[in-house]
Amino acid sequence: MKKILLFCLPVLISFAFIQEKSKPAFYIIGDSTVKNGSGKGEQKLWGWGSFLPGYFDSNLVSVQNYAIGGRSSRTFITEGRWEKITAQLKAGDYVIMQFGHNDGGPLDDTARARGSIKGIGDESKEIYNPITKKQEVVHTYGWYMRKYVNEAKAKGAIPIVCSPVPRNVWKDGKVERSNNSYTLWAKQIANETGAYFIDLNNTIADRYEKLGEETVKQFFPVDHTHPNEEGSRMNAAIVLEALFQLKIAGLEKLVLR
Repeated sequence: MKKILLFCLPVLISFAFIQEKSKPAFYIIGDSTVKNGSGKGEQKLWGWGSFLPGYFDSNLVSVQNYAIGGRSSRTFITEGRWEKITAQLKAGDYVIMQFGHNDGGPLDDTARARGSIKGIGDESKEIYNPITKKQEVVHTYGWYMRKYVNEAKAKGAIPIVCSPVPRNVWKDGKVERSNNSYTLWAKQIANETGAYFIDLNNTIADRYEKLGEETVKQFFPVDHTHPNEEGSRMNAAIVLEALFQLKIAGLEKLVLR
């Protein structure tokens, strides 16, 4: 009996490995509003990407949250994080992306050097990066977003572009939105490249306004950018609802019922 078990064990392990490799992966990339810190709720702060996997059947899809705080559309690439994903990306996988919160910073400051050039054009600027201590050509936000989409599609994966979630910033009872900047640019890139688009900025802002400023304030225990568990769970549910509305082929079958 022991010999039979010893013989079967490697076979079962090999089968499990093949099954894991063959099922689609759902990659999540973005900044701290998608995954805050280690993703375990430090300072009671979370991101919507930490709760999205709970909606999916892990037997059918591997949901992997690669989002990391402090990164922009530019630095997620220049640090080699996107390259690690593309190395394993395969046909039938999904990539959902949300950047913009950190793209508005300086291009070459000594603290972060993470900003991108505003817009979606082909403009670029060569800088000395004081963080990497190397020369670097910096591109527009749209250039980097276009790169994510095109490289995902080249692998046969399905790219989904999200506009950045709104901050808890209000004026005259309305949430401040980025319809003339990152939301617009994210939508333009999705339209140009044929990627799916989720307007998280306006959808979540609409929900905030229905809830009211005092209620929404409870979602932000530290600052005006990073939601707590309740706010992040709500955002994750909004992402899932938006995914259903897009009617992406095969995706609905991967969700738990």
